[in-house]
Amino acid sequence: MDAHLPPDLDAVVARTLAEDVGDGDLTAHLINAHAHGRARVITREDAVLCGRAYVDAVYAAIDPSVAVQWHAADGDAIHAGQCLFEAQGNARALLTAERSALNLLQTLSGTATAARRYVLAIAGTHCQILDTRKTIPGLRQAQKYAARCGGGKNHRMGLYDGILIKENHIAAAGSIVAAVTAARRLSPHILVEVEVETLTELEDAFAAEADMVLLDEFSLEDLCTAVARNRQRARPLRLEASGGIDMNTIRAVAQTGVDFISIGAITKHLRAVDLSMRLQVTA
Repeated sequence: MDAHLPPDLDAVVARTLAEDVGDGDLTAHLINAHAHGRARVITREDAVLCGRAYVDAVYAAIDPSVAVQWHAADGDAIHAGQCLFEAQGNARALLTAERSALNLLQTLSGTATAARRYVLAIAGTHCQILDTRKTIPGLRQAQKYAARCGGGKNHRMGLYDGILIKENHIAAAGSIVAAVTAARRLSPHILVEVEVETLTELEDAFAAEADMVLLDEFSLEDLCTAVARNRQRARPLRLEASGGIDMNTIRAVAQTGVDFISIGAITKHLRAVDLSMRLQVTA
C-alpha cells in the first residue's frame, strides 16, 4: 500500500465539517457540557479499511483532547462485527464528530474495497488495475489514495499531470499523429497516451510513437491481436484496456496480456461500507 496521504486532507476535513457542523451542533447541546464518553465504531460487513487519518483529523478539529485508538490500519481487510476504533473524550465532541468522521471513513473504505475486489479478480496475471478521473467532486485525491489502499494504481490525478488524447482531441487536431506531435511539442516531458477504438487506429498510435495506448471497448479477440502486434515492435508501448469491463470479464481481459485495466466503477459506482457508532457516557 502507498501510505502517502493526500496533501488536501485537512482541506477536505474542513469542508466536511463546514457543511455538517456549520456554526454549531444544536443537538449536542442537549448533553451536559462536561460529560465524557467512550465511542466504539464497528463495521457491519467485510471490507477494506481506508480513512484513518481523515477520522483523526475530524476529531482533532472538533476537540484535540479526544483520544482515538485504532484496531486496524488503512489497507487491512476488516470483517463484520469488528471494532475499528474507539474514541474517548468530551461526549458533545464525540457526537458532533460522528457523522463527518463516518462519512469519510465509509466512503473511502468503500472505494478501497471496490479496488481490492478488482485487484483480486486478476491476481496471478501481470496486469494492474488503474483508477480513473470519475471521482466524487472534491474527493479526487482522497479516493485515489483509497484506490491505492485497495491495491490499485493511480492513473493521472487530473488534466494537469498527464495527456490522454481522446476521440474529440483527435478530431480537433486532424489525426492521431498530429495530436501526438502537438503534445510532444507543448509538453515534452509528460507521458502521452492515445485512446483508440480500432486496430487501424492502434497502428496510427504506433506510428505516432505514443507512450501508452488505451484500447477502448475492444473485443477479447482484438485485445489479443493488439497485444501480439505490440510485442513485435522494437519499443513496445504500454497497453491499457477500458470500457465495458466488469467482474465477469475482467480476468479474461487481463489474460490477453494488456498491462493495465482502468475501472471507473472503483470511484464512480461507489457503495459506502456500513459502519455504526455506539456511545457510552462515562462521567
